[in-house]
Amino acid sequence: MNSIETEQLSLRYQDKFIIEQLNISFVAGAVHSIIGPNGCGKSTLLKSLARQLKPAAGQVLLDSKALSNLNSRDVARKLSYMAQSQDPVEVTVKELVGYGRTPHQPYWHHTSEKDREITEWAINAAGLASYQDRMLHTLSGGERQRAWIAMALAQQPGVLLLDEPTTYLDIAHQLEILEMIRDLNQTLKMTIIMVMHDINHAASYSDFILAMKSGTIEGFGSPTEVLTPELLSRVFGVVASVESDTVYNKPFCRITGLIEK
Repeated sequence: MNSIETEQLSLRYQDKFIIEQLNISFVAGAVHSIIGPNGCGKSTLLKSLARQLKPAAGQVLLDSKALSNLNSRDVARKLSYMAQSQDPVEVTVKELVGYGRTPHQPYWHHTSEKDREITEWAINAAGLASYQDRMLHTLSGGERQRAWIAMALAQQPGVLLLDEPTTYLDIAHQLEILEMIRDLNQTLKMTIIMVMHDINHAASYSDFILAMKSGTIEGFGSPTEVLTPELLSRVFGVVASVESDTVYNKPFCRITGLIEK
């Protein structure tokens, strides 16, 4: 497990501050969902945690060390980031997953027996053993997502960052991916932080929820603590009731209307 937190983090896009002086400590070994309306800074924050975006001020700390002071290979050994969409690549599933071993290999890219074992483990963990020789572009959307997550797992990170991992998937494949993420967390105890649009999926599959609006934290805690009618009204501008989901023992949010402006 690795810890990740921000100290007085400010993020800017062109001349506009998206996030200012954000302080948040994510819980090591837990699953977190970041929720909020479009444009509130969810993906911007995740990119900063992944060192894809340089802070305008403040810093991100990985295991109490400034992320900006670590070299890329050291970061990649501890942290893996999966963007919302990936560039198309013409490789097999096994080749793609093998790329995840790159941070652990010497500069001459020698593939060791350990690399092969971990690649095979990641493929099996993602339920893709029967697809490993298939070309990536021939898979369904859900299978491709699993392959990209398997590549991230092959890095053996302590922190896994996922930007809307269920985007563009049908409901069955969404649940398949979320079940996989939860199983991986419970098995490997890695810290998982994901941006989510579906509030109820976030509630069901997360230990903690970070609710954001206009670059600021509106709530951080367990799903039961954060997901209240008042917060949903304040953050999303909706009228909502919150019930108890008896299957997961988590809150279930029912949106019934918009707040009149």
